[in-house]
Amino acid sequence: MFSSFHRNMAAAVTLALLSCFPAAVSSRRDVLALGDADFDYLATEHETMLVKFYAPWCGHCKKLAPEFEKAATRLKGTVQLAKVDCTAHSETCGRFGVSGYPTLKIFRNGRDSAPYDGPRSADGIYHYMKKQTGPDSIHLKSEEDLQTFINHYDASVVGVFSGADGSQLAEFLRAAALLRGQFRLAHAADLKLGEKHGVTSDHGLCPHMTVENRDALRVRDLLTAYYDLDYHRNIQGSNYWRNRVMKMASTFSGRGLTFSVANRKDFLFELEEDFGLGTSDGGGLPFITIRTKLGHKYTMREEFTRDGQSLQRFLDDYFAGRLKRYIKSEPIPERNTDAVKVVVAESFDDVVNDQEKDVLIQFYSRSCSHCKKLEPVYRELAETLSSDPNIIVAKMNAGDNDVPLGYDVQGYPTIYLAAVGRKEEPIRYEGGRELKDFLKFLKSELSPRQVVGGLKTEL
Repeated sequence: MFSSFHRNMAAAVTLALLSCFPAAVSSRRDVLALGDADFDYLATEHETMLVKFYAPWCGHCKKLAPEFEKAATRLKGTVQLAKVDCTAHSETCGRFGVSGYPTLKIFRNGRDSAPYDGPRSADGIYHYMKKQTGPDSIHLKSEEDLQTFINHYDASVVGVFSGADGSQLAEFLRAAALLRGQFRLAHAADLKLGEKHGVTSDHGLCPHMTVENRDALRVRDLLTAYYDLDYHRNIQGSNYWRNRVMKMASTFSGRGLTFSVANRKDFLFELEEDFGLGTSDGGGLPFITIRTKLGHKYTMREEFTRDGQSLQRFLDDYFAGRLKRYIKSEPIPERNTDAVKVVVAESFDDVVNDQEKDVLIQFYSRSCSHCKKLEPVYRELAETLSSDPNIIVAKMNAGDNDVPLGYDVQGYPTIYLAAVGRKEEPIRYEGGRELKDFLKFLKSELSPRQVVGGLKTEL
């Protein structure tokens, strides 16, 4: 029989063990565990909440866990930190578009407000989320409120609107949720507050894009005007073009496009590489580009006129679907008869996204030694499968062609399989570099119906 002495000893040992790790136990309790059954009603109880979507087997998630727990304890009573195990609660994770782990999102009163793109250390999470408390944009109700807000050295944005119910203000507040980490934001629903500052009509949001905040801005479809912007040496000149962009931001508000301005000198390489715009183009006039959240790119080829009419025509064409996307691409090869088919950005959809073909696509660089070493094996693979008309082995020079959305190319060579029926979800190849490794991968990923011809013969 288990005596009272043994029970007391067991309890004493348990208490002693717990007392050795009080901080760890407390930290774990400070992170709220949510699931499919309770996410919606528990999330609405918190004004600001940071949610970690994770998988227990994920190495990055395990590394983040102790930092997340420490931050939860420091933020207790200010910002709630929570977690969702996506292996057990796939419905919730799917609803919020979680496709990788860990994914962190900021929620406000139960609503998915913005992605978390801050640091992953306890200190970093703490300081980043402290800035997320309170409203996205402060409502300025008097001239005194306005003066108090603008007498501040931090980067600030003020939207002035004719009323509280307009679409322009609603668009401003949606953008504010994404930008609050980079700017102090405020709004006024009375045009009289803007008269001293030359504001006589609704002004749309037009933040200054920098190298530091560009990723946060580009989570939405974004128009950017690049010119000699310098708020330290030339405030009047900087505002001259910005005011014309803001006028269009008001005209086209509520259409899902965010507007911004940037210093051209900070983005010279990007303008040339991503949009084909050289330093000698445009003279002193702004370059205008649109980059959508899907990665589609457009440039305004007409000169930016001082009356803003050229920008309006550009936007009319954009919203009407009349603009041709800019794609960085080598010419489509006139002859493509080798076993390994050459793909360029202009031919990617026709070849790789052919719904009747399984396509193995290698992204390479001309200077990559690993790519050169792989070349004979990759060619042998293509020749081995050449008798199968349903399988294409292809390659694309990623240095001179835009890599489509959905393909994460950080090094070379990077290889994906775009299989029939799964073109939207290409499968990254992580196996060995011998012929047998590629054949084994293809056999495992392609259905029996697809395993025909050369592949079936070889395997």
